[in-house]
Amino acid sequence: MSGQFEATTEIDRPIEDVFAYLADGRNDPQFSPRVLRIDRVPEGPTAVGTVFRSTVKDAGMKSAREFRVTALEAPTRIRWAEVSKNSVTAREGGYDLEPLPNGGTRVRIFNVLEGHGIGKLLVGLALAAVRKDADAFGARIRAAAEAAIPPR
Repeated sequence: MSGQFEATTEIDRPIEDVFAYLADGRNDPQFSPRVLRIDRVPEGPTAVGTVFRSTVKDAGMKSAREFRVTALEAPTRIRWAEVSKNSVTAREGGYDLEPLPNGGTRVRIFNVLEGHGIGKLLVGLALAAVRKDADAFGARIRAAAEAAIPPR
């Protein structure tokens, strides 16, 4: 079983700045409290093939996660796929960005979650939890990006 969740938010910052902020996955702990640590491999600018290795805490359990950037089209599209082997993984995920007339940016985030082994039984619960939190997650992304990116 698999399923998708998504959230949309509007950030009061220019699209190029929001893209740069989101493309650097090391910023994820600023809006995702489940991310305890994250590193970019290799060091340097994010590019297709860059891997972000993280330690996350879900339902009280820590796990190691690895996401590979699969598409990077500045300033509108970022895609990733989880390459780690966990019971529930994000087969595909990404950000779609579009400029707003006021100079801000609309951001849509999505993840397609997939269960493996026992995760086939758990993926429904994981989807329910992330869908319930989707609006709040979008709000956390907005707040973190606006705090990190100075207004022009």
